[in-house]
Amino acid sequence: MNRLTGKTESMEEWLAHLRTRQDIMENVTYWHTQPARPSRTVLLPDEIHPKLSQALASKGIRELYTHQANAFRSVAAGKNVVTVTPTASGKTLCYNLPVLQTLLHDDSARALYLFPTKALAQDQVAELQELANLMEVDIKTHTYDGDTPPTVRQAIRNAGHIVVTNPDMLHSAILPHHTKWVKLFENIRYIVIDELHAYRGVFGSHVANVIRRLKRICKFYGSNPLFLCASATIRNPREHAERLVGESVDLNDDNGAPAGEKHLVFYNPPVVNKQLGIRRSSVLESQKLAGSLLKDGIQTIVFARSRVRVEILLTYLQELVKRELGTKSIRGYRGGYLPKLRREIERGLRSGEIRGVVSTNALELGIDIGQLQACVLNGYPGSIASTWQQSGRAGRRHGSSVTFLVASSNPLDQYLIQNPDYFLGRPPEEARIHPDNLLILLDHVKCAAYELPFEQGDKFGEEKLSDLLEFLAEEKVLHRVGTRWYWMEQGFPAHNISLRSAAQENFVIIDMTEGHRVIGEVDRFGAPTLIHEEAIYLHEGVQYQVEKLDYPEKKAYVREVNVDYFTDANLATELKVLHVDQEKTSGPLMRQYGEVMVTAKPTIFKKIRLRTHENIGSGPIHLPEEELHTSGYWFSFSEEETAKRSANDMQMALLGLANVLVHLAPLHLMCDPQDIRVVPQVKDVHNKRPTIYFYDRYPGGIGLSQRLYELHDELLKEAGHLIRGCGCLSGCPACVGPIEEVGLLGKDLALSLLEGLGTPS
Repeated sequence: MNRLTGKTESMEEWLAHLRTRQDIMENVTYWHTQPARPSRTVLLPDEIHPKLSQALASKGIRELYTHQANAFRSVAAGKNVVTVTPTASGKTLCYNLPVLQTLLHDDSARALYLFPTKALAQDQVAELQELANLMEVDIKTHTYDGDTPPTVRQAIRNAGHIVVTNPDMLHSAILPHHTKWVKLFENIRYIVIDELHAYRGVFGSHVANVIRRLKRICKFYGSNPLFLCASATIRNPREHAERLVGESVDLNDDNGAPAGEKHLVFYNPPVVNKQLGIRRSSVLESQKLAGSLLKDGIQTIVFARSRVRVEILLTYLQELVKRELGTKSIRGYRGGYLPKLRREIERGLRSGEIRGVVSTNALELGIDIGQLQACVLNGYPGSIASTWQQSGRAGRRHGSSVTFLVASSNPLDQYLIQNPDYFLGRPPEEARIHPDNLLILLDHVKCAAYELPFEQGDKFGEEKLSDLLEFLAEEKVLHRVGTRWYWMEQGFPAHNISLRSAAQENFVIIDMTEGHRVIGEVDRFGAPTLIHEEAIYLHEGVQYQVEKLDYPEKKAYVREVNVDYFTDANLATELKVLHVDQEKTSGPLMRQYGEVMVTAKPTIFKKIRLRTHENIGSGPIHLPEEELHTSGYWFSFSEEETAKRSANDMQMALLGLANVLVHLAPLHLMCDPQDIRVVPQVKDVHNKRPTIYFYDRYPGGIGLSQRLYELHDELLKEAGHLIRGCGCLSGCPACVGPIEEVGLLGKDLALSLLEGLGTPS
């Protein structure tokens, strides 16, 4: 609704008006327009069952998009398939059509659907149920998760045509009890894996092993199901799908869905302190843009990276539009909301009753919320793939939509906002997993042995299985009888294995605000920096202060607080090279990749003010050191290059360069910034030279540092671009780090180090 005329503006009119606003346009670094795309369709295949084609017709579907028809044909030819198309392009039909077609012809057939979240599973069941009702057939579709009542569980096991679950439930509740699921495993024809891109890093490595166990059980019951996968856009969809399911997969990426014109606006908040490089808060700028959209009657979604930011933005926006729209027209959406409230918000968005929503990435996945007209991203979401996913939430199939990417002061945000070509000119990141990581693999070999005994010659991944089985037999976990290995412990192993981390012995976090309740876990290697005493621990965005850390018992006791700072711990890290696997020398630089032992001891923690990131205090940490055996990549400077600088100048240059590289690395890895660590060493123990190390923050490594070793030249080139392109004078949080960390010459020293390598400008 236009505030002056009282009429709802079209998106085109609103954008034309926006281009005249000096207060907005002076902060726009780039305006990218994607033209509208018409649909490409084909007639429904003749072989589709009449009941199914009638049901589709009653929903207005008389033709299929090209990618839907391609998926149907691939499955009919007996091939595994991965469909990769943008948000809201009708991927669901790519797997629902072949599954329903088979069930209409064969009532005994079964299918298993895997989704990473419960909300997606609920959505899927509703869609399948609607089609079943339209066809007037009894296709039993049920979710099987932690909320499923025990009375319903038996009915699902015996009679569920389509069982919809998540990897955690499959791992801990279905596979270990496969004898109760004989009907499913004997007759399973399809395994559907949606949101394939969500299975990466440690989680994806675990899920790949869960699928190995699933296939082993299917084989035992005489079934050989096809895998129907769907993913948002990633760089390596076929490779990732094949690594995850362990079979060859057909790639289906010929997107036939229509799309309206899309505008992606890169927006950098104005600088308020040039010397320190501090910009106006991205939260306030996001509020300004979203408020303007909402007041003019444009349905808008705002994404923020933490629960705290969601709540702050929600409060600001409700206050801003309460006269025009009323506070109930703007809602929040995040982890921690009860399922009933989430469903109510999703319904309100679809009906248009709710005009705006502020969300964490909980709404990034394909939950049906209709199609909104505008999207505001408060800070770069962390990967190109996530940015397109979130942006895809705005944009009807006809008509224009706009997404604002509002940068924070983080170096990664600043790099992208000043180098839009980098973002627009490259495909999304690769999804990387390492299912044969020995720690992860060993856990799942135990689970698999509990489920079915291993026989001589069995395969499970790429590692030699006989060595692992012998090791477990020596440990008295398995018992060998002839050519078979049997499980011999009392409990079942899946119960103690989390799919979300590589090392066991997680620390449990107990909230004492009201009584005692467990609110989360932190892995052993993250504990010293995240939950030391006096740390501010963020859980679903809520701030908690750690009051006591019981290290021997692995418990952290926390209490909810409301403070305007977060904490960041300093680690004294020592690295020892155990083995060099790869090596390359170019000019004054030698880079290597191999196995490293990391010894880390937390020393002090800093209190950092929210939004401005200024240091407002510190304190000591008294904890024992931790050891981590992992993989790493490192590069060292020649003696000639080292001799050009004093030890202090070299230290500041290395620190500044490391600060930039640690923010750029996740750009390539589709990983959480916490998954990879960087450590500068002025005089490295391994080769006595100044060295910068990257290492995977997981035991055994998950392939991240190996990828960075391959991308070495590109990384250094981008680091140079970022530092040169930053408008600060001496260094700031958006490039080499604050002056108090790297000194007045930090920026110049880091640049001279890069220029000494001949890094192109």
